[in-house]
Amino acid sequence: MLRKIKNWFSKSDDDTELEVQLPKEEDAKFILTVDNIRIGMLYCDKGDWYFKYTEDFKDHSNEYNRIVGFPDLNKTYKSETLWPFFQIRIPGLKQPAIQEILENEKINKENEAALLKRFGQKSISNPYKLVMG
Repeated sequence: MLRKIKNWFSKSDDDTELEVQLPKEEDAKFILTVDNIRIGMLYCDKGDWYFKYTEDFKDHSNEYNRIVGFPDLNKTYKSETLWPFFQIRIPGLKQPAIQEILENEKINKENEAALLKRFGQKSISNPYKLVMG
């Protein structure tokens, strides 16, 4: 029984877990904020993820730490996979409550951007908010 409960909450890569990815045709934009300051923009285009800091954050960069994995204020970061800082906002898809939400709201559980849109606004691991841009 305990193993079954652990499996519901795990994000393991075993055979029963779906492969979540970003569809090439997906187009989504998110704004990362904290304390009413726009920290950065996360967006996807043609199957790639991009992140860059905003001018607002650059003006306040002496008051806030940079995000782990994004040390350069002036760089636009590009990746084929969503960075862990953002991935942790997507819950384990085997949880019954999450499966129910996905089914009721007809969310494609293999679409990383769709999952981030639905579940990504808040995270218990940091104070940042991620909102649709």
